[in-house]
Amino acid sequence: MTRLQNQLIFHSMASRPNSLAIDIAIARSLGFDGLETSGAKIAAFLEAGFTERELKERLDGLFLPGIGFLIDLERQGDGRKQMLREAEALCGLAVAAGAKGIEAITGPLDIRVFEPDAAARHPGLYRGLIDLPEADQTELTARNLQAVADIAAAHGLVVYLEALSWTPLNTLDAQRRILDLCKRDNVRIVIDFWHSYTSGDTPERISRLDKDLIYGVHLCDSLPFTGGIPNEPVLRDVPTGRGVLDLREWVEAVQSTGYRGWWSCELFCRRQHQDDSFAVAAELKAVMERLIPT
Repeated sequence: MTRLQNQLIFHSMASRPNSLAIDIAIARSLGFDGLETSGAKIAAFLEAGFTERELKERLDGLFLPGIGFLIDLERQGDGRKQMLREAEALCGLAVAAGAKGIEAITGPLDIRVFEPDAAARHPGLYRGLIDLPEADQTELTARNLQAVADIAAAHGLVVYLEALSWTPLNTLDAQRRILDLCKRDNVRIVIDFWHSYTSGDTPERISRLDKDLIYGVHLCDSLPFTGGIPNEPVLRDVPTGRGVLDLREWVEAVQSTGYRGWWSCELFCRRQHQDDSFAVAAELKAVMERLIPT
């Protein structure tokens, strides 16, 4: 039976090598309430010759809270113009699929930019705003988010922000400051347990959030993190429920805010990506059902 609150959403990252059609089949066959997928998978489906009508028919009955990913939200100059074109295109794909929003994430994505003398050693790497004072980073990121939110609003969409934990402005407090400056009603944040853990946020900090700021939750796990720049491919290479996070504590922290929205099973475990995706998804759903009441 479809949940009316605390919806369990299958995340396409849990089936990373597979097509959108397979992700849809997994979500339907295992009784997930919906699907959080990527613009790349939707675009690949359409570019292969399927029509938008066929896309919506395939997805009919599944709740799509949003699609990713608009990367490097903070881009400036010509990069900003390109970022806004990408936002428009992603909104178009979201509308085509019947999704409710798009996900915007902060950069830079490549952690080598944080190495000593990175600018000299890797002159071609995108550095984002890391060389600017935090106040400038916040203002410029908020300005970009505001522009993206206006594009999304024209399509009737929400924008949900995810600050990657190795990038500037990675804490919940920093993201709140961005939203305060952005001043747009269609902007929220997504709580990702791994990014929160590796940026220094805790369940206690999450419990103090205004529930109306939370658009969704990425329920995921981590290997031990002892400090420094978190290496996502290494630290997230673990099945959900077998890492170091006390998932029940994190879930209860979110629930204590009064949040009763959707929960998505993002996954970066390489072994599981190469395993039977239906079996992996069934395991993920069982973990979610144990932790999240209807």
